[in-house]
Amino acid sequence: MRKLIVSLLFSCFTTFIFSQGKPAYKLFNAKGNKVSYNKMIKTMNKADVVLFGEHHNNPIIHWLQFETTKDLFQKRKLILGAEMLEADNQKVLDDYLAGNIDEKALDTLARLWNNYKTDYQPLVDFAKNNQLKFIATNIPRRYASKVFRGGFEVLENLTSEEKSWIAPLPIKYDKTLPGYVKMKEMMGGHGGENLPKAQAIKDATMGYFITKNRTNKSLFIHYNGSYHSDNYEGIYWYLKELNNEIKIVTITVVEQENIKKLKKEELKRADFIIVVPKTMTKTY
Repeated sequence: MRKLIVSLLFSCFTTFIFSQGKPAYKLFNAKGNKVSYNKMIKTMNKADVVLFGEHHNNPIIHWLQFETTKDLFQKRKLILGAEMLEADNQKVLDDYLAGNIDEKALDTLARLWNNYKTDYQPLVDFAKNNQLKFIATNIPRRYASKVFRGGFEVLENLTSEEKSWIAPLPIKYDKTLPGYVKMKEMMGGHGGENLPKAQAIKDATMGYFITKNRTNKSLFIHYNGSYHSDNYEGIYWYLKELNNEIKIVTITVVEQENIKKLKKEELKRADFIIVVPKTMTKTY
């Protein structure tokens, strides 16, 4: 019995030392000050919308998304939504959540991302198991491709049903927003003015479906690529355009070689900044 107790104590001690010496992430606020996970949860709990920005292939972020969702569910009524599911798949998603179709049928009928099973199915199944709404917020990608080729004008030719899967026309657009300007510069001008417009139609549509489906008594948690909400732009900008009084908490992720201190250039990127090691394993 004594050997068992000693063994357990040694295991706990070495686990503690390892976790302190090799943390998987560090959490900072917009000013670069270290904050606790519980502080982040308390702040999220006071919001109307949480925009949980991610790197799509980072396992730590997907784990934190699930853990924060689970912990906030203990405090608030939740509505979940994600960039990774497109608006025209909402009916199929609702059928899955209601138990009318199984996982195989969902995979067949909906356009699921390649990493859906490992990274997003746990969130969808959490909604299913707890009778929560899960909103497919993104524009069908074929319409974003149309905008890239022909600008916002091509959307006028969509049918009434197709228009129900995107933000209402005309699309409000500010080409001077730094994120859209930077996107154009990074591509060296390739894609012209329509490249950031293709990004904007995604942001506008996600903002629209978040606004349409949220309620005053619920917290809407939205999972999206960090570039869709970094620097309080993208989805955040469109949400504020629709309702300037809405309380939004943003989260982003950055990769650094040294995660103990947030780099200056990453300050004010979001309300909470999750720093993960550059060597962190990727899911794809």
